[in-house]
Amino acid sequence: MIGNTADLRVVRSKQAIRDALVELIEEKGFEAVTVKDITTRARINRGTFYAHYQDKFDLMAKCEEEIMVGMSNIAKKIFPSLKAELQQSPSRLAIYPFVAALFAFMNEHSRFMNAALGPKGDMSFQIKIKAFMQETMLGKSTDVLINEEECLVPAKYFATYVGSAHIGVIQQWLESGRQESPEEMARTLTTILVQGPLYAAGLKKLPES
Repeated sequence: MIGNTADLRVVRSKQAIRDALVELIEEKGFEAVTVKDITTRARINRGTFYAHYQDKFDLMAKCEEEIMVGMSNIAKKIFPSLKAELQQSPSRLAIYPFVAALFAFMNEHSRFMNAALGPKGDMSFQIKIKAFMQETMLGKSTDVLINEEECLVPAKYFATYVGSAHIGVIQQWLESGRQESPEEMARTLTTILVQGPLYAAGLKKLPES
């Protein structure tokens, strides 16, 4: 019983610290936030903070790492079957489950995502997400989605284009208050990704089958 109570206190303390971080980023920006600000907002003492984190940068890094691990787990779970489906019978909708799962995950962690990816957040977080997308598509793992040798354009530019475009769409969705559901966003992004921006803009028609 004592052990469970102690564990619950740790969970509550960490959550209070992370909630305080997000609130303070929204109010004053990450660069201006201090450990004192966080402990005051979370209503904990400095000793409790330093029992879990080295400083505010360590706190931010651990929060971001949890997001990256969650996204990576989604890719590892879905990509093997997705890659097999694309190889056997390419479908315009094959990528949808992966995109939908990512948006559902981001929706669940939307407040932190919005704070971290926003203008007052951590610019390096954008770089981490872009790197994740590029590694997922073109990395050295056997589960990557794209074979570089089959790319019609230099693979590194394709990966950079897709990664940057995805980040922009995600930021717009978060900043506008997530007015569309994760499923709607998945359909939108899948249409742009699979059919291309010219089709999505109504400037290009798909060939009749």
